[in-house]
Amino acid sequence: MTRKPLMAANWKMHLSIREAVDFIARLHEVVAGSEDREVLIAPPFTHLWAVREAMGAAGFSLAAQNCHWEEKGAFTGEISLPMLKEVGCGYVILGHSERRHIFGEPDEWVGLKTAAAFAHGVTPILCVGEKLEEREAQKTEEVLLRQLETGLAQAPAEQVASLVIAYEPVWAIGTGKTASPEQAQEAHAFIRGWLARRYQKEIAKNIRILYGGSVKPDNVDALMAQPDIDGALVGGASLDVASFGRIVRFQRMGETN
Repeated sequence: MTRKPLMAANWKMHLSIREAVDFIARLHEVVAGSEDREVLIAPPFTHLWAVREAMGAAGFSLAAQNCHWEEKGAFTGEISLPMLKEVGCGYVILGHSERRHIFGEPDEWVGLKTAAAFAHGVTPILCVGEKLEEREAQKTEEVLLRQLETGLAQAPAEQVASLVIAYEPVWAIGTGKTASPEQAQEAHAFIRGWLARRYQKEIAKNIRILYGGSVKPDNVDALMAQPDIDGALVGGASLDVASFGRIVRFQRMGETN
């Protein structure tokens, strides 16, 4: 695999600051020697500074779970990209299925946020994925196409090469169900093919596409063996050091720990 794997922990609304700081220290020990893959932590907003400080020399990357597209304004409860960048965030998760389907964020908002992230030098992790009824109706590609086109409608073509995409089938998030490696690969290949048509083959080749949806220690190896899966966006399993550590230390084909 030429693209450096990105193994991302999305803690959602979990852990205290004390627990988060302790987690980082223990994870650093567990994943020592895994410099050939990037480890990313996306804690709650209130934990960002403490987690950044706890990372120290661990070399982990820091992400926010969401943002607003405006730099400032009367937007109670929101947080801007300059604020996130100031606290050390190099990435921001955008369009996560929980933001889309629980909080009703439309595709257009995701597009505004993605463009704003690029403008402020923060790498967007653009989440896309279909609901169960859409997959059963064989509309997966239709949904992905809409979310990709709208999510990147205002993104500068010259900056898209730094983009990260996360394919997260909604029916596999927090349900214990996981897309088979073959199902995940099929969706990832579709996304990469669209990127090649929309931009350039070389750009598409270098963009990392993560899989998200009940990733666990016992399925990560098979998922990461697929040619177009470049990492994982991990929810529940990222809250346990041993589980997430094993996910980070996934075994490539023919390797043994």
